[in-house]
Amino acid sequence: MARKVFFSFKYDDVERAKRVRNSNAISADTAYGFIEAADFEAFERQGDAAIEGWIGAQPAGTTVTVVLIGANADQSRWVKYEIDQSIARGNGILTIDISKIATLNGEMTDCCNVRVRGYNHYLWNINYGHANLRTWIENAAKAANKA
Repeated sequence: MARKVFFSFKYDDVERAKRVRNSNAISADTAYGFIEAADFEAFERQGDAAIEGWIGAQPAGTTVTVVLIGANADQSRWVKYEIDQSIARGNGILTIDISKIATLNGEMTDCCNVRVRGYNHYLWNINYGHANLRTWIENAAKAANKA
């Protein structure tokens, strides 16, 4: 069953986030939460209410939120807001450390300490995210009674 999945991440990690999304573990038409830089900047110019409105619309119809954690996710109030919104919706949640996914330039970072208490956390490279993401999503959905 194809699940609608919301991806939460700090925009600094968009390159790594897109690699997770494009890993063929899930269908691209079931992944929400991705926005192009120019569109996000337009929301920023409109103010916090516009960003909150966009974020609020994203998890609609999703059953799982995947929080992608890079070096600075803990500095993003929007990642926290997306997590809070997802919990309020009753979405299944999981976090994935994406800091060791190399960028196109071969760069890697350290991971910050963002975790969502009571939900599973994975390391993309060490835990074979490419092979296991679909299972992780299903497990998160079942844990939230979204089966």
